[in-house]
Amino acid sequence: MGDWNVNAMTGKMPNETAGTIIPWPTAKIESLRPAALPRWTVVLPFHNEREFLPLSVRSLALQTVPFHLVLVDNNSSDGGPAEALDLARRAGMMVTLASEMQPGKVAALNLGLTHARTDLVATCDADTIYPHDYLARAELLLDQPGVAAAVAATAAPGASTLARRMAGMRLSVLARLLPQQCLNGGAGQVFRRTALEQAGGFDPAVWNWVLEDHEVMARIERHGRIAYHPRFECAPISRPRTASTVGWNLAERLRYHATRSHNRLDFFHHHLAPRLRERALSSDRLRRDPAHSRGSSEIAQLHPLRG
Repeated sequence: MGDWNVNAMTGKMPNETAGTIIPWPTAKIESLRPAALPRWTVVLPFHNEREFLPLSVRSLALQTVPFHLVLVDNNSSDGGPAEALDLARRAGMMVTLASEMQPGKVAALNLGLTHARTDLVATCDADTIYPHDYLARAELLLDQPGVAAAVAATAAPGASTLARRMAGMRLSVLARLLPQQCLNGGAGQVFRRTALEQAGGFDPAVWNWVLEDHEVMARIERHGRIAYHPRFECAPISRPRTASTVGWNLAERLRYHATRSHNRLDFFHHHLAPRLRERALSSDRLRRDPAHSRGSSEIAQLHPLRG
């Protein structure tokens, strides 16, 4: 796989040979649009991500296989949705812009999946850059017998080839030690659509807390294998995070890794969910301004525990 890093400030790709920054090749993007019907739907939810969203869209525009891009605006106010839609159209992409007013990534993903009619589905993040063969590599994994989902390794944009290879190898080794567990986030998750639907998809009525990417895999694993590969990767842009938005603490992570298939869902719904509720970590946590955050009592009213 060639160099696919993107300069996060300029939205430009480095030249592999000269190491200089060159503009995105718009004409080349258009020429890469295959005539075949897509096997893929890419669901890209976002809320006020105008600074990063064009980088993700541009990287997706360079994919070597056709797909339907579903942009899901979660009530943005920064003008990003119109800009992203225009960029996708100018790149010749098959694109739909949907609007979800209910706050939270789970609700946005839920709406996006209603537009999926293809065999394969990828959930992508608005602050992540994808290599040009991301979907092609994912397709090879999902086409293996019994595979229901796959999870990508991650490295920072601009990371060296060695650093990316090490990240991929580390994740693959962990996958052997901890089979059928979710070992990375939703920015790099892909699914067979039938398996995702059979597992219940992304539904606020099922799970409306942070860590939705890990919880959904606990349901998915009952419908097939979760695949990893050292060369399947993407590049989330580094952004500040606070301890309160991470979701789980070290003890809870260790308990998760100690679970087995038969009790993984119990861990999420009966052990972790009450703790996330106490911390007010509903699905919309990452999009709330801390200065205007709701109190935990209000969160409890909006997101009661499942019976």
